[in-house]
Amino acid sequence: MTSDEPQRPDLARELIARATESAAHRAARVRGQLDAVQLGRARHTDHANAKVLRRILAEYDWHGHRLVGPDAARAAWSIALHSDYDPAFQRAATTLLGRAVQAGDALVQHWAHLYDRALVTSGRDQEYGTQLLLHADGIKLCPLRAPESVDSRRATVGLPPIAVAVRAMRRRYAPDGSADESPTVVLAGAA
Repeated sequence: MTSDEPQRPDLARELIARATESAAHRAARVRGQLDAVQLGRARHTDHANAKVLRRILAEYDWHGHRLVGPDAARAAWSIALHSDYDPAFQRAATTLLGRAVQAGDALVQHWAHLYDRALVTSGRDQEYGTQLLLHADGIKLCPLRAPESVDSRRATVGLPPIAVAVRAMRRRYAPDGSADESPTVVLAGAA
């Protein structure tokens, strides 16, 4: 990966702006602060973001650190991660992100999160334990393939042991009890 200026700062700005807006909607949703109209706008934002990302992927494949810089690459990952309504797109983005990881132009941790999310979205068990559900009664892992070996798989992609990640997510989402009133939401942040 490189610390040089991105080749396409215009794409970087657009991706960061889109992901920032989407993250604000998700944070408000988790806190139960969105009414029906705002939820609809948030869904529309996710669809519009995925449409833009799809166009960029068609032109550049996965736009990693070299093309857009690390912040925008993270923004693109976040947009792909939250395009749950389109599992085929998530799988395609996962494949392209995997190629960028192999080329040294993206983070393997991002790939692991997106890979797990695509599996969960498709109704399959996740591999790395990055996807959790926030319920009114706490945070729970989405179904996991071979849980006894998850820490070994996580280590291969530079993720901490599952117990450490789940503990961090519980601290992040339930320190003041505000998560108790939130709807079921898939989380991917720190896992």
